[in-house]
Amino acid sequence: MSTLSPLDDVHTGLGASFTDFAGWSMPLRYGSELAEHRAVREAAGLFDLSHMGEIELTGPEAGRALDYALVGNLSGVKPGRARYTMICDGEGGVLDDLVVYRIGEDHFMVVANASNASLVFTELFSRAEGFAVEVVDRSTACALIAVQGPRAQEILGAVCDADLPALPYYGCVPTVIGGHDILLARTGYTGEDGFEIYAEAPHAADVWRTVSEFDFLVPSGLACRDTLRLEAGMPLYGNELTSDMTPFDAGLGRVVKFDKSADFIGRAALERRRDEGNAAQQVLVGLVSEGRRAARHGYPVLDGDQQVGTVTSGALSPTLGHPIAMAYVPPALTTPGTELTVDIRGKAMPVSVVKLPFYKRG
Repeated sequence: MSTLSPLDDVHTGLGASFTDFAGWSMPLRYGSELAEHRAVREAAGLFDLSHMGEIELTGPEAGRALDYALVGNLSGVKPGRARYTMICDGEGGVLDDLVVYRIGEDHFMVVANASNASLVFTELFSRAEGFAVEVVDRSTACALIAVQGPRAQEILGAVCDADLPALPYYGCVPTVIGGHDILLARTGYTGEDGFEIYAEAPHAADVWRTVSEFDFLVPSGLACRDTLRLEAGMPLYGNELTSDMTPFDAGLGRVVKFDKSADFIGRAALERRRDEGNAAQQVLVGLVSEGRRAARHGYPVLDGDQQVGTVTSGALSPTLGHPIAMAYVPPALTTPGTELTVDIRGKAMPVSVVKLPFYKRG
């Protein structure tokens, strides 16, 4: 049986269509996913992301424990800031990509993808052994609400007292919404300005109602969230990232911090991969095409009659009006303008390689 979001009654009242996602029953759409997508690009959308995993680490060695457990330099993050990072296995394979918030000097919160939340907690708990730190899984106790879009700051500025103009991208601050203490973060997964609201699960409905008192703010489901992040060229675990690849293979080697003093899980394997330089067999690129038929995850990418790659994500872009996709292809085929084809159910569709992302705000 699927786990219900603390906002399940709210979504039902709004007429949402639900889907099972990583064991959670979550709103896929409320009406038109195209309208929801456009609302985020043009004004603002309101998302329930309570299926994400939240794991808190507290104690005098919380930063050191995370330096050992993850590839990033988390002890170097200042309180009130966040960092994108990854957790890898001993061979350098990506187990999940994460956002880590430093809430206080000895207080961190790791946000994991829903499909990997249990694994990430287990790994962090194990890797923290020997450090003066407590690791607690708060995934079901914490609700996550996101407001994304160019008018997001206008909305949050009306419902809380945080100094939003001073809050940087990948910053976080405690504040109050609807009479409830929350953690407000300026991060996102849509390519727009936006905020995430971390609240206690029993307070989620009050917070949602307080934030939603704006006619232009549109409740938005997971369907449009996927097309939004694809336009922004953002990776999805299980599509662009897997345990079979290292951060370097995914073009994200920058998140691996070898200059930190701490040893970390996967370091030796990642050093070997780094030292291979340009030996990557495949590189992630964008693909665009004409018409209305979109390539989907798993479709073969061809150079002539030879398969040279596989589509990782694809959709008809609501913003751009034509099909877009991401795929891994050999380095020799990554030059923008390179012509390839995608096999869409037995029919060859011409595509052109483009630089990611497909869409940039502003």
